[in-house]
Amino acid sequence: MKPQRITLVTLGVADLERARAFYAALGWEPQETNPGVIFYDLGGMKMGLFGLDPLAEDQGRKGAALGTGAMTLAQNFDSRAAVDAAFAQALAAGATALKTPEAVFWGGYSGYYADPDGHVWELAHNPFWPLDAEGRLA
Repeated sequence: MKPQRITLVTLGVADLERARAFYAALGWEPQETNPGVIFYDLGGMKMGLFGLDPLAEDQGRKGAALGTGAMTLAQNFDSRAAVDAAFAQALAAGATALKTPEAVFWGGYSGYYADPDGHVWELAHNPFWPLDAEGRLA
């Protein structure tokens, strides 16, 4: 049986420097930078920012018009106040508000924004999923 895990999430971006500036405004620090790609350490996995055209070529789809997929990236926080603060920070950095944080049907609190390339992020407080000291799901 193969392990259930994701080790790297790569986001295709139209403008690598704009994307770097957006995530820097959120307080994210690159761990590694290679020509045309930026990697962030996410504590046991990584996230990369990669230009759309080079990503299409790397996928064997040179010339393809890549967009964003129907998925959500999520960050969990230890309180509603922390969700609100992170949401405000994302908007100040240039994100587009999709749904202002609010109490939700599953018993938590969450909101959504899109980064400058349209990648959707959920910011949530889930009282059923406690976080450890590093902010990872416990």
